[in-house]
Amino acid sequence: MKVVAQTLGVSRSNLIAQAGGQTRARRRYRKAQDGEVLPLITRLVAARPTYGYRRITALLNRQMRVEGLVPVNHKRVYRIMRSHNMLLSRKYSKRPDLPHDGRVIVMCSNLRWCSDGFEFTCWNGDTIRGAFIIDAHARGIIAWTAVATAGISGSDIRDIMPEAVGRRFRAYRTPTVIGMLTDNGSPYVARETQIFARQIGLKPCFTPVRSPQSNGISFTGSLERMAFARSPFVKTLKRDYVQITPLPDAQTVLGLIGSWFEDYSENHPHSGLKIRSPREFIAAQTATA
Repeated sequence: MKVVAQTLGVSRSNLIAQAGGQTRARRRYRKAQDGEVLPLITRLVAARPTYGYRRITALLNRQMRVEGLVPVNHKRVYRIMRSHNMLLSRKYSKRPDLPHDGRVIVMCSNLRWCSDGFEFTCWNGDTIRGAFIIDAHARGIIAWTAVATAGISGSDIRDIMPEAVGRRFRAYRTPTVIGMLTDNGSPYVARETQIFARQIGLKPCFTPVRSPQSNGISFTGSLERMAFARSPFVKTLKRDYVQITPLPDAQTVLGLIGSWFEDYSENHPHSGLKIRSPREFIAAQTATA
C-alpha cells in the first residue's frame, strides 16, 4: 500500500480509507447565511466584472465594515462565486525567463517615483495617449496627462513633474531628492527634461536598455513588448476601465480618465498592498505610525 501511495502521490491513509469503504462523498457547499451575502456579491461583480474573488472580497468587507457587519472570509466568497458561475476564467501563460536588474519597491513613500505611458483607441478611431507618475511604495497615481491624436512630448512630461511635486508637498521643490525611474523614451531622456527634473528635486533614473522588467512598478517583462513596455497599472487601466466602458470618441474619453484614476487610487484593491487600495494603505500606515 505504501508503494502504491507513493507512486500515485497520495496519502496512504486515504488509500486505506477508500479500500475499506470508509470515505464519504463530498456534499455541495451550502450555508444558510449565504443568502444575505449573495446579493451584495452579485452587485459588486456586476459593477466590477474584471475583479476576481479576492478583490471582490476586499470590496465586500469594506462595505460590511461601514455597515457594522462582520467581514466575510475570502474562501467563502470564492465558494459562493463558484457555485453561481461568477468566477473569472483562468488564463495560463508561460512567464518569460528574464532577469530582474534591480529592486524597485521601496519601504516608504516619496523615495522613488516611476513614470510610464499608455495608449488605447476609441470606437471612432481616435487614439488616446497619456503618461503618469506613480509612487513606487503605495502605487498611487500622483499626476497624469492625456492627449488625443498626438504623442506625449517632453513638455508633457515636464508639466506633470511639478504637478506631482505640488500635490505631494504643496511646494515647488521636493524636500529631499526623489528618484524618478523611467524607460529610455525620448520624452524622458531629453536634456531639458533631465535638467528640469533635477531643478525641482527629482533624480532621473533609467532602466537598462532592452530590460523593461527592471522597473517592477511601471514595466512588465514580456519580450514581445520591448518596444512599448507597459506597467501593471496600464494593464489594470485597460482591463478594469477601458475594456468595460463605452469609448465613443476622444472628447468623451478624456472626460472619463480623471475619474478612472480617482477610482483606482480610492477603491482598487492591490495585491501588493494586502488587498487594499493605495489610499487605504497610506491611511493604515499613518494610523500605525
